[in-house]
Order: sequence, then structure tokens, then C-alpha cells
Amino acid sequence: MDSHEFRIRGKEMIEYICKYLDNLESRRVTPSVEPGYLKNLLPDEAPDDGEDWERIMADVEQKIMPGAAGPACTELETIVLDWFGKAIGLPDEFLAFKEGGKGGGVIQTSASECVLVCMLAARAQALKRLKHQHPFVEEGLLLSKLMAYCSKESHSCVEKAAMICFVKLRILEPDEKSSLRGQHLLAAMEEDEAMGLIPFFVSTTLGTTACCSCDNLQEIGPVCQKFPCVWLHVDAAYAGNAFICPELKYLLAGVEYADSFNTNPNKWLLVNFDCSTMWVRDRIRLTSALVVDPLYLQHGYTDSAIDYRHWGVPLSRRFRSLKLWFVIRSYGIKGLQNYIRHHISLAKRFESHVRKDRRFEVCNDVFVSIMLENILKQNINESLKL
Repeated sequence: MDSHEFRIRGKEMIEYICKYLDNLESRRVTPSVEPGYLKNLLPDEAPDDGEDWERIMADVEQKIMPGAAGPACTELETIVLDWFGKAIGLPDEFLAFKEGGKGGGVIQTSASECVLVCMLAARAQALKRLKHQHPFVEEGLLLSKLMAYCSKESHSCVEKAAMICFVKLRILEPDEKSSLRGQHLLAAMEEDEAMGLIPFFVSTTLGTTACCSCDNLQEIGPVCQKFPCVWLHVDAAYAGNAFICPELKYLLAGVEYADSFNTNPNKWLLVNFDCSTMWVRDRIRLTSALVVDPLYLQHGYTDSAIDYRHWGVPLSRRFRSLKLWFVIRSYGIKGLQNYIRHHISLAKRFESHVRKDRRFEVCNDVFVSIMLENILKQNINESLKL
């Protein structure tokens, strides 16, 4: 959408809002549909090709508005997260509509919140298991034994989550490619276990902030399975968006071991800020740690509808799935793949220029687009000015 079309669509949207407000008395107070209605109206997968704006807006009026804020808000989020999860290449166990599956996706405010709620869920699961094993030990003492792990290259949000959860965090050194390896993690976990500590959470990264490195999930996954309480989380906040390209799905190798996964379409997929997508393999393990169910919030659709207030910290939630839905439909998967590939080609072109300049060194593998300061190491040269 260029500036000319944006100007036109912006005016149309203002007119749409004005008409809505002017005719508010003609609309229903409660939705005219039952939970589950939207799944039958939308396709099971994201469109390959982009669609016209008029068609998308027609669907807003005909399919979304009858559901008002609920159940449309919840159901569109579930549908779009399944779309995106399939496009990325996540295992079927992470999808809400997989027959017999227990997984599902949710949109959080940020990757920091994704890591936090997953750590909270892992902590709850670990404490539940430990209290069953040691019924007469105080919960505070059990909590003091819990140990989480991440790489030195992990985002600082892991450290913050550990602070909020009142658990210990061991930050491990990665290898020469800035990747956390399984053998190093195993040695640390066995050492801690021998000291009476209890490994319960491992946060890995696909696309670290500093250099866009990837932890070795194929090695880390089997290590985590050696310990009964460990939850494996994959933070792919930036690079995870690139996995919609088939040629980059190899970077997901080992994700089948994960309990949760997150990426941020607002980082590299043309979506506005405040859109962090997160999937879990077993939603009950997540919600059981976050359920608070007073009488005034109970309803009659508990068994037939997902209730996202149990999936995160806030009770009130924005209709975030609309913007992701608009972007996916406007561009189509092919359009978004082309967007990602263009950025990667620019990164490779920049890399080729850097390799021709002896003043710089490319200090890690360049497999996706990344910012200047993250792939270059400047030699000591006071006269150099970028």
C-alpha cells in the first residue's frame, strides 16, 4: 500500500467508524452468534496470495462484526495463530484445531511476557510435582531449589522473568558461534542437581539480539528430557518470522522437543507493535498456573471456547489478531516470503561489501537480515567514521 492508497483507505476507515457510531442503536448489544461460529467461515490456512482491501473489509462487516468483541476476538486469534503456526512450520501439537491436540497459540504484548508466562507455568508444574514428592516440605524451600538456564546471548527478559518468579537463573557460555550446546547445558544441570538444586526451565533462542545466533535445539532437547521437571522454551522473537520461507525452516530443527515457542510479527513481518505470538504444546499446563476464576468472570462456554484471560497476565485484552489477520491477507504468505527474502538478500549483499574491507570482520554466520552493529566488529581505528 503506497501513500496514495493509504490516504484513501484512511479516509474510508474514518467514514466506517463514523457510520458505526451514528448507527449504533441499530446494532445488537450482545452477539448474534455462538462460540465456534467463525471457524466455519474462514479457511483453515493462510492465503498464499494477497487479497484486495475491499474483500477483507467486507469480511470484517459480514464475519467479524456479528461476533462483536466476543466471541470474534477470541476466535480470530485462535484461527490466525493456527494459520501462522502452520506457515512457520511448527509441529501439529502446537495448533489449537489439531484433532485431539492440546496445544494452541495466543498473542501477548511482548516476547518478555511470553518468556515470563512460560516460566510461571514451568514453575507451577515443578512445584506441583515436588509437593507431591515432598508433602511436608514448605513451598518456599522448594521454590528456593528451582534453577532456570539460558545462554549469555539470551535476551535480558529471561533474567527479568527469573527475578519476578523468585527462581535462580544460571547463565551459560555459548560456543564460538554464540550457540548454546547440549553438552554444556547437561554438565551445568547435572552439577546443579548434585548440589540439591532442581532444573525446571531452559530458555533457548533462535536469532539472538547480539548476533542472531541460534542455540542447538537438536542437542538441547534430549538433554531437557533427561530431567523430569524441565520446560523447554524457544524464543525466536526476531528470526522466527523468517521461518515462513521453506529454505529457512532448517533452523527450526529440534523444535519438536519444545514446550513453548514465540516470535514477534511486529519485529519483521510488517505488523504494528504489540503483537508477540506464542504457542504451547499443552495449554492446560499453561493455564493451570494462571487460572483465577471469580464468579463474576464465569460463563457457560468454558468447555467449548478458549478463554485467553488464563493465558497471560492481563484480564482485558486488545483485539490484536485483527492487525495480524489484515497483514497476512493483504500480502499473502508469498508476499511475506518475498519481503523476508528481500531483506536477506540485502544482508548478504552488505556482507559481501564488508568482506572486501579489511577494516571490518564478519564475526558470525549471516543467514538472515540483521542490523549493522550486530554483524560487524570494528577494528581499533580512531580515524574510522561510519
